[in-house]
Amino acid sequence: MISTQEDTIAAICTGIGGSIAIIRLSGPQAEQIAGAVWRGHKTPSGLPPRRMALGRIVDNDDEAEDQCLAVRMPGPASYTGEDIVEFHCHGGATVARTILSLLLRHGARHAEPGEFTKRAFLNGKLDLTQAEAVLDVIESQSRMALHAANRQLQGVLTRRIDTVYDTLRAMLAEIEVRMDFVDEDLDFDPTAAVLAAITSSHSQIEDLLRYREEGEILHHGVRLVIVGTPNAGKSSLLNLILGRDRAIVTEVPGTTRDTIEEPANIRGIPIKLVDTAGIREASNIIEQQGIERSRDSIRQAQVVLWVVDCTNDFASQEESVGLDIDDGLIVVANKIDLAPAGFAAAVDAPVIEISALTGQGLDALFDAIERVVWQRPHTEEPEIAINSRHADLLDKAQAHLATVAALLESEDYELVAVDIRAALDALGRITGRTVQPDILDNIFSKFCIGK
Repeated sequence: MISTQEDTIAAICTGIGGSIAIIRLSGPQAEQIAGAVWRGHKTPSGLPPRRMALGRIVDNDDEAEDQCLAVRMPGPASYTGEDIVEFHCHGGATVARTILSLLLRHGARHAEPGEFTKRAFLNGKLDLTQAEAVLDVIESQSRMALHAANRQLQGVLTRRIDTVYDTLRAMLAEIEVRMDFVDEDLDFDPTAAVLAAITSSHSQIEDLLRYREEGEILHHGVRLVIVGTPNAGKSSLLNLILGRDRAIVTEVPGTTRDTIEEPANIRGIPIKLVDTAGIREASNIIEQQGIERSRDSIRQAQVVLWVVDCTNDFASQEESVGLDIDDGLIVVANKIDLAPAGFAAAVDAPVIEISALTGQGLDALFDAIERVVWQRPHTEEPEIAINSRHADLLDKAQAHLATVAALLESEDYELVAVDIRAALDALGRITGRTVQPDILDNIFSKFCIGK
C-alpha cells in the first residue's frame, strides 16, 4: 500500500446507485484541487469549516458537469487529521466517476483501500483497534456486532489494554533500576508488590481473552444448516426464520435439489442460514448430487437443525439421515399442529417442537440456537469483542507473563525484563504503539476504497 502522506488522495466514499454520492479529497492540496473543479459563491478554501455550500462541478472548459454541495474540513480537526474537502453530488456511477476523474486530472491520487482510515491512524486520530472498528461497523451483520464495534471505536478495548500496558511499563522500570543498581542499597519496591502487579496484569489479559468467542462469532457469524428427510419442512422453516418466501415449498418430495444460503440474524447472532436437499435414497443423479452437498454442508456447520416430521415415525427418519446427536445439533420436530402430543418422548435427545406453518415454537427454537452458539450464559450486548489478531497477541503477552513469577523469586531480573518487554511489544501491537508497516498494510487492505 502506498503511504506517502504528501500526496492528496481522492475516492468515491459511497456505494454506486444511491441518491447521493460523496467524493472525498484528503491531503495538503485538497483545497487547491477542489478549487480547480468546483464553482460557488466562494472558493473551497474560503468556505466556513464544516458547513455545506451549493455550487457546481465544472470540466476543463468550465462547462457544468453537476450541481453539488461542497464541505471543507480543515486539519487537524478532520477524520484523517489532514485538510479534507468533500463533494456531495447526485448519485449514479457516471456523475461520481466524472468528478473523481477531474480530481485525479488536477493532481490528486486515487486512494488505496482503507487509506483514509490509515492516515487517521498515522496522524493520531485513531489507534489501531479503533481503526479496525471502523471496518467492523461497516461490516456488522447484527445489532450486537454493531454495538461491540461501536464500543471498540469509542476506545473501550484500548483503555483496557493501556491499563495493563502502563502497569507493565512501570514494573519494567522497577526491574531495570534493580539491574542497574544491583549493589546499591536503594529503596526498591517490595518484590511482592511487583509480583502482585504482574499477576494482576496476567488476570486482566485473561479477562480480555474471555471475549475471544464473542469476537469470532460476531465478526464471522455462525453457519447454521437445516437438514432432514424430504418434506419434513426444511424449506418452510427457512422461510419462517427469514420472514419471507425464499425457498420453494411444495408437497412433492425432493423439491430442493441444491443448497440455499441466506444471511439471517437470530437474537443478535449473525447467521449464514443453509437449506439443504432432503436426505434419502435417490436414483435421480441431480438429487444425488444435492444430497451429497447436504452432507458436505453438515460437515462444515457449527449448528445443525435436524428437522423431523412428527406425523411420521422417527426411527425411519433417523435411519435415512444418519446423524449423531452432539452438542452442535438441535432436533426440531415440525408439524406439531398436525400430530398428537408425545412425539418428543420417542426421541432420545432434547427436542424443540414447532410448526413452520403457524410459527408455534419459534421462540423456543431461537432459545436453543442461542444456547448451542454461546455454550454458556451470555449477555445481550458484550462489552467488547476481540478479533483473532487481538487474541493471538494477548495469548503471547500472557505466555510471557506466566514465566515472570518464578524468575522474580530467583532474582533473574534480566530474564524478567526480557519477558516484560516481549509482553509490552505484543500489547503495543494491538493498539498500534508498536507495529510493523506490513501489518498495517495487511489490516487496511481489507477496507474498501473510500474508507
